[in-house]
Amino acid sequence: MSTLDVRAEATPVPQTPIAPVPPRFDFDVAIVGLGYVGLPTALAYHASGSRVLALDVSSRRLRTIAARGADLIDTDRERLDAALRRPGEFRLTGDVSELSRASAIVVCVPTPVDHQQVPDLAPLRAACATVVAAARPGQLIMLTSTTYVGCTHDLVEQPLRDRGFEIGRDVFVTFSAERIDPGNVGFAQEVVPRVVGGATPRCEEEGAQLLSRYAARVHRVSSLATAEMTKLLENTFRAVNIALANEFADICSALDVPVTEVIEAASTKPYGFMAFYPGPGVGGHCIPCDPHYLLWQLKALHVDAGVITEAMTRIAARPRRVVERIRDVLGRAGKGTLGARILIVGVTYKPDVADLRESPALEIIDHLIDVGAEVQYVDTHAPHIHLDSGRERDSLADPGGFHPDVVLVHTRHHDCDLAWLDGEALVVDGTYRSDDIAGRVLL
Repeated sequence: MSTLDVRAEATPVPQTPIAPVPPRFDFDVAIVGLGYVGLPTALAYHASGSRVLALDVSSRRLRTIAARGADLIDTDRERLDAALRRPGEFRLTGDVSELSRASAIVVCVPTPVDHQQVPDLAPLRAACATVVAAARPGQLIMLTSTTYVGCTHDLVEQPLRDRGFEIGRDVFVTFSAERIDPGNVGFAQEVVPRVVGGATPRCEEEGAQLLSRYAARVHRVSSLATAEMTKLLENTFRAVNIALANEFADICSALDVPVTEVIEAASTKPYGFMAFYPGPGVGGHCIPCDPHYLLWQLKALHVDAGVITEAMTRIAARPRRVVERIRDVLGRAGKGTLGARILIVGVTYKPDVADLRESPALEIIDHLIDVGAEVQYVDTHAPHIHLDSGRERDSLADPGGFHPDVVLVHTRHHDCDLAWLDGEALVVDGTYRSDDIAGRVLL
């Protein structure tokens, strides 16, 4: 049972009669939402031999995928080519009525937060309401989007009961949070264990069988809530440790100790330590967002979570800390921020992806412009950006021709060519690991 009831804000579920069990399903699984999680998930299922219905309500996204323009690692790009050659087994669609053709439905929509770090459940509510309205006897519904504890009950299980379904007999409800790291080629989906919990033991069994179609290992837990909390712990753990790494970077700077050398030395301990590295901030839809779903729920329960709250406060403040460091570097060189020419190298939130979600670079650029700097950027993975302020920028074709006063190395892709650096500009290394740049200073 959930501690929060958000069903009143959800899209009303039509009370359509429950149709009889179809004689057969045309697809083994339907994936709802084809973003950085949904599309690789759909391709993993197809590569394992499943018939896949790949659904997204954005016609633009569907066209991008059909044109093979989606941002994917090489192995998934090859899988997409193979899938698109077999339309009978891999169907791209925006028609939600087709969900009734799939034996299982997996919801993979984003769960962002707004500018006040309040969870934005609108995409998830809409997707779950659509799935519940389309549900047919015999189907499995699996939620994978990271959210608060009890969400699967509120948005899927109870609305299905309200339609007259008996959970665990007529339909099956499960939660298994995604574990996809965009751009990371070191961990194929097939080798990353999946955690699954069900509304009933039979639901858990059905969910485990679905995941076992491609995942080598499935770890079962006793409830939907346990599975939901597992994902929140995973990303909150990362958030707290990144905040600590950033703080250690500042401490080491004050004490004139090389922070990366300290971390690498500590990493030689074979137990009790896990390396986290400092940087200009964190992005993506996991670390900057997921812990806020937990904090939001705990606030309603009047439960204190001081360590998590402080970590998220520090993470949110990191982009402004970068701006202050750049201003300090300019000041030490006898220059002011007003009119300073500042170039940002890399604006995506991590190397070798085109993903701009929650990228600290976007906030850093806006803050620098607000204090009077002239700011441009270079990034082969992001030719154009829209800032929260409404400003827009294009990646420079000739960064050396900009003649910057300061260069901030924010994200360094493997194809990043810094040969244009002429030694005249001050270089602030936000990666902490660009040892090949002479004269760099750390954040």
